[in-house]
Amino acid sequence: MINVDSIENGVVLDHIKPGTSLRIYHLLGLDKLDHTIAVIQNARSTKYGRKDIIKIEGEEALNLNLDMLGFLDPNITIIRIQGGRVIDKRQLSLPETLVNIVRCKNPRCITSIEEEIDHIFKLGENGEYRCVYCEERLSRSSL
Repeated sequence: MINVDSIENGVVLDHIKPGTSLRIYHLLGLDKLDHTIAVIQNARSTKYGRKDIIKIEGEEALNLNLDMLGFLDPNITIIRIQGGRVIDKRQLSLPETLVNIVRCKNPRCITSIEEEIDHIFKLGENGEYRCVYCEERLSRSSL
């Protein structure tokens, strides 16, 4: 069994879909942080069988993009730690709106012509995201 130390101050991303933690690590820009980060893949989970975990030491970890995390994996649990103790635990869900998290792929969309316009996608009743400008469907695998 591998032992990974607990963190004093920071964030733990728990219940990540197995095999996706490195993708999340890069998309969140964690590779650019100058802090201790542990990526644990395929850990045992009583809830899901297997899971990935990311532990991020440091105060900057508290500024994670929760909409991006919810879009990538709505089953992630965010655990905030201060002074070695859990101070907050939050279960993510799919965000209603995505702003500048993904780009619209439609070449005729106004966002491909006007660079200053935000890329905005809304979650529909069917669980699909659509561009608010051109109604282009967004695939969750497009990140």
